[in-house]
Amino acid sequence: MLIANAPDLLLIDTHCWAWLQFGLRGQFSTAGFTAVQEAAAKGALLVSVISVWEIAMLEAKGRIRLEMPCEEWVRQALATPGLTLAPLTPEIAIDSTRLPGNLHGDPVDRILVATARRTGSRLLTRDRRLIAYGRQRHARIVPA
Repeated sequence: MLIANAPDLLLIDTHCWAWLQFGLRGQFSTAGFTAVQEAAAKGALLVSVISVWEIAMLEAKGRIRLEMPCEEWVRQALATPGLTLAPLTPEIAIDSTRLPGNLHGDPVDRILVATARRTGSRLLTRDRRLIAYGRQRHARIVPA
């Protein structure tokens, strides 16, 4: 168990984590931002270690620009009050290859879904493919 009660846990997709760190509150729906605030207040806001990898990859490819070295940005971002880093465990890695239903092959998305399922958390995302997967009721997906 990570922290808080599983129904309260909210795993945020990489883009949601970036929005929070860049102060882009307007990217969230009102309900999405409220979910983030409530989870953070309970110490139940999660970000997957795969999101750290994805931020670093986006920065290395020039798709995002950070105002400081990537390692420093990540260190500061992980210090966000109420935020906990969710590890990539062997169980999550295996689960990501055996998800039920119809989910595309993007390994990051599959790991995020497997993390949400394994931790009992909701996954906050704007990704339409993940939202559609949530409609299959194989994961609890919250539109950002």
